[in-house]
Amino acid sequence: MDQYTVPAIVPQATNGNLSDLVANRAATEPDRITLSRPLGEGWQGVSAKEFDAEVRAVAKGLIAAGINVGDRVAIMAKTRYEWTVLDFAIWYAAGVSVPIYETSSAEQVEWILSDSGAVAIIVETPQHRELVTPVITAACKSIWTITDGALDEISNLGKSISDGEVESRRNAAKPESLATLIYTSGTTGKPKGVQLTHSNFLFECGNVVQGASDLFLKPGGSTLLFLPVAHVFGRMVQVGAITAGLHLAHCGDITRLPADLGTFKPTFVLAVPRIFEKIYNGAEAKAEAAGKGKIFRKAADVAIAYSQAQDSKKMSIGLTIKHGLFDKLVYSKIRAGMGGRVEAAISGGAPLGERLGHFYRGAGINILEGYGLTETTAGATLNLTSAQRVGSVGRPLPGTTIKIAEDGEVLIKGGIVMNGYWQNDSANTETFTADGFFKSGDLGTIDHQGFLAIVGRKKELIVTSGGKNVAPAVLEDRVRAHPLVSQCMVVGDNKPFIAALVTIDPDAIKGWIAANKKDGAAIAALTRDPDLIAVIQTAIDEANKAVSRAESIRKFEILPTDFTIAGGQLTAKLSVKRHVVAAEFAKEIEALFS
Repeated sequence: MDQYTVPAIVPQATNGNLSDLVANRAATEPDRITLSRPLGEGWQGVSAKEFDAEVRAVAKGLIAAGINVGDRVAIMAKTRYEWTVLDFAIWYAAGVSVPIYETSSAEQVEWILSDSGAVAIIVETPQHRELVTPVITAACKSIWTITDGALDEISNLGKSISDGEVESRRNAAKPESLATLIYTSGTTGKPKGVQLTHSNFLFECGNVVQGASDLFLKPGGSTLLFLPVAHVFGRMVQVGAITAGLHLAHCGDITRLPADLGTFKPTFVLAVPRIFEKIYNGAEAKAEAAGKGKIFRKAADVAIAYSQAQDSKKMSIGLTIKHGLFDKLVYSKIRAGMGGRVEAAISGGAPLGERLGHFYRGAGINILEGYGLTETTAGATLNLTSAQRVGSVGRPLPGTTIKIAEDGEVLIKGGIVMNGYWQNDSANTETFTADGFFKSGDLGTIDHQGFLAIVGRKKELIVTSGGKNVAPAVLEDRVRAHPLVSQCMVVGDNKPFIAALVTIDPDAIKGWIAANKKDGAAIAALTRDPDLIAVIQTAIDEANKAVSRAESIRKFEILPTDFTIAGGQLTAKLSVKRHVVAAEFAKEIEALFS
């Protein structure tokens, strides 16, 4: 089996756009609570009618500010209620939203503003405004700050704009119109703008909602969004919730997540594996501190066995009894920590791991693992409660075809696939096959039932356990720019942070040795030298200026030998053979994360 297609449940849109999701809900169910915003230690419900009115008011202000059809408007903020208002307001004005991570460096912001040609930017805080102002582009005429009352300020601008004008503008965007530019790291170091249309999101979210209707359309259902909305996964959650009329709330401060889960009490959540790992590790550490570590580990083994028995249909009475006991002692507390109502979750952005998947399902929280990329509007495959294989990333979403190329690369086709990269014809040529499949850069296998397993990464892009995409080139190039550095290899795939292996130039070090009175010292003896470590740290610090904290190098190891062609670590073109270095220095890499 090298290709599998799941028929679409929701066809591709032939008319309308994303703004219809809000407008139609307000018209048909005006009093339905569709969102909640923080209010003190609790939440204030926002009806469909109220949300629509707020979005329209902001859209009028954007129009009054000179935002025209197709204009790009950047949003630089953490996950919060205002993000969703602004996103839909931009669409009501027939504009194109350009998300920027609130942790982005000035250099990253400058590139995105410049490349996108954004005419306005909304930032979250005065600190963001201070960072952005020096790199603002000539095309970017307006800047507003959320915490300084941006929504009210923009709305006040639009008081002279008629309802008819905003309605006319709202209907200007077609399914094929560009909805958003999401910049994703590329191997060249320069982020590429992924063009996602209104049709992409309508197709993705329509089929996800219907395919996972037991989650999205559950009566009284709700979800707490704590993923970055600047990331395509968080964006899909937002649009999917609005599509379904699912009660949506936001949590932008991860330290508040336990409290917000406890007060909002979602019925399901969507997260990256790192969140589920933290919950598990936190529960185990708490049990260990209370002298109950042995009980917790036994409970974990039982949960895993219970989940595996569900698949094999071989559930023993003894296992059932043990599971019932541990449910009261352990599992119920984990569910309570997630608000007490969570029955299922969707995981994406990085591999979850079979063991963790079985543990959570056995503990009463079924984690449905999926797979996708920014270029596929988030999910391309997803496990469903009706079709699940723990350890896989599920079957293709309805309306999607997955194909495995001869070299094992995962190829994707369907209404979820992007409309190409922004102003980058060469990348588009490289990214699509002659018959229109998107080349994912990942390696995988697909079984006769259509379940996909990801087995590796063809491209060099690193994905941390938190789901952050990191292009190593931009960091490596800058570290190598230091005169004492010969080679640098960034590591951190499926790890909690980014680290690096650094080698020293054997010729350049000679002068440094003499200048620092370390005569006779070999490189191997200097790997732990505080003075050399401090010097290399300056190279690391300089490289980190180009990226956000989530992408920055947190730790590094100076290796005793350089990479060479003769040693097998370099190609003839002097490119690092990553797999060779990773195998040769596996212990050193592991030590960086221990």
